[in-house]
Amino acid sequence: MTAIVCMALTAAGLVIAVLRGVRGRFRSALRWGAVALVPVGLYLTGLITVFRRIGSALGSWGTHLVFDPKIWTGVVLLGVAVLVLLATGVGRGRRAPKAGKAEKPAAVPGGSVPAVAAKRQSAADLGDFSDIEEILKRRGI
Repeated sequence: MTAIVCMALTAAGLVIAVLRGVRGRFRSALRWGAVALVPVGLYLTGLITVFRRIGSALGSWGTHLVFDPKIWTGVVLLGVAVLVLLATGVGRGRRAPKAGKAEKPAAVPGGSVPAVAAKRQSAADLGDFSDIEEILKRRGI
């Protein structure tokens, strides 16, 4: 029965593709032809059976969700875990160091110049961008 439905859908899609092609809409015809091949491709690869099993498993889980206290306990535990993770700041970036604790600048490999000075030197090598900096400052960027 599944094979018949898939082949009928493919045939209908190919008919639409041919009609589009006759009318001069070749891109649309190619799209319809490609979409028309999907049902038979799914059937021949066995993915329709996989999707049916997944749907059946989800349906079974859904019916058990309503009546099974064990599943409700699991849902509550997952909710508590998410709340604790959100409350403790998972997903936030690293905080800036406190004002009292200043970090030493990192050294540039192969030299004793701090990394900040090396960045300034490389920025100076790129040329004068003072006009661009001025525009960005006026815009608040």
